[in-house]
Amino acid sequence: MAQWTSAIGAAQLARLLNSQQDRPAGPGTRRPPAYRALADGIRLLVLEGRVPVAARLPAERELALALSVSRTTVAAAYEALRAEGFLESRRGAGSWTAVPAGNPLPARGLEPLPPEALGSVIDLGCAALPAPEPWLTRAVRGALEELPPYAHTHGDYPAGLPALRAMIAERYTLRGIPTMPEQIMVTTGAMGAIDAICHLFAGRGERIAVESPSYANILQLMREAGARLVPVAMAEGLTGWDMDRWRQVLREAAPRIAYVVADFHNPTGALADEDQRRRLVDAARSAGTVLVADETMSELWLDPDVEMPRPVCGFDPAGSTVVTVGSASKAFWAGMRIGWVRAAPDVIRSLVAARAYADLGTPVLEQLAVNWLFSTGGWQQAVEIRRSQARENRDALVAAVRRELPDWEFEVPRGGLTLWVRTGGLSGSRLAEAGERVGVRVPSGPRFGVDGAFEGYVRLPFTVGGAVAEEAAVRLAAAARLVESGVSGGNGESPRTFVA
Repeated sequence: MAQWTSAIGAAQLARLLNSQQDRPAGPGTRRPPAYRALADGIRLLVLEGRVPVAARLPAERELALALSVSRTTVAAAYEALRAEGFLESRRGAGSWTAVPAGNPLPARGLEPLPPEALGSVIDLGCAALPAPEPWLTRAVRGALEELPPYAHTHGDYPAGLPALRAMIAERYTLRGIPTMPEQIMVTTGAMGAIDAICHLFAGRGERIAVESPSYANILQLMREAGARLVPVAMAEGLTGWDMDRWRQVLREAAPRIAYVVADFHNPTGALADEDQRRRLVDAARSAGTVLVADETMSELWLDPDVEMPRPVCGFDPAGSTVVTVGSASKAFWAGMRIGWVRAAPDVIRSLVAARAYADLGTPVLEQLAVNWLFSTGGWQQAVEIRRSQARENRDALVAAVRRELPDWEFEVPRGGLTLWVRTGGLSGSRLAEAGERVGVRVPSGPRFGVDGAFEGYVRLPFTVGGAVAEEAAVRLAAAARLVESGVSGGNGESPRTFVA
């Protein structure tokens, strides 16, 4: 019986391999044999999770044709991968990817570093900060005081606790967006919200337009749901959204859903202005596309003179086009798994009805904690702590990277939690791999793209500051030197990737 659970075509694998860019070899740099470069490229795709474990690879002849190399080169690369434990084969069943015994399975998104590894590795993979105490403790205590009446019920509230729904609706109303509690559903984080929206509006095979780059975990969620992702390139720097390009994609591709992060975009940090928001909503309405606006970063402006534009849903007064997603995870704490959806009442009813076959509801105690924060003013004070932490971390990280890696390019965002960095011609995937060796975990650019885009980038979150930010930059510089010297790959070989 075959041991593979998915398959990757020759053309797709060739695109992924060709996306792995690196600097040209300098004088005296030993270039590896073609088979070794090909094996290294496939191994790196597996380690990054961009080619799944247990994925059937193309036959040798098919891949050779796609890469314009000899079949002997592909056969030798496959044999090298088998010897290293990254490939398994069986006559009649083909060859499929694997990981050597004892190696952890690669994450396909951005998963937090295990707590036991935090002492030896600086984690720049997860854009989340520690809880803003004492407000977490106070919120939990407040929630426990409010819990007894709910303990006498079944505890299942598929739409969310009525008190929290009313509070979230009031917060939108105070922002100038009149909202009823019937327009709110409380979810298990923003990921739970977007998962529910995708299942409601976009079945398998449906097109979803996404910013390019976009948030890695959401892209993977959509892939797992069977969506066909349609990337729409972001403009350079912090200007963000190319409205002519968006209008063209929405008109020609007619995606069922478009997903955007208009408030301090993850990963670039861009902030859409009011004209961009208005035009984006108009384009989505004209195309019959549901526009999902992710507001998880909306309260994280870091510079005091930032003027926040109206929410995206403010340009959709009829409520027929925009579905908004919010969350406590970024502005407060990632461990507080509370999110919400704001949409037309009929959409909320459909989401709630479908939830009976998913997670039934969100934990009551955490909903009470968030409601306590909203109703007592604790939320505003906690978010101020969060902004101060993120601002200090941002400034420390920017200074350290500029000092240690002067060839790296970026624009400093005025809010959010992430810095999107062009790595001076180095492969982001190679940097991520080398970073693991020197004690810094950083996600490479291709995790935030579709089909291998953004190989020349990494994302750096504002999660460390002070001396730790300085040490993180020192380790990133060490990883860059490993990549430049050609020793970050396995078996002492050059890590340079095969390019057809």
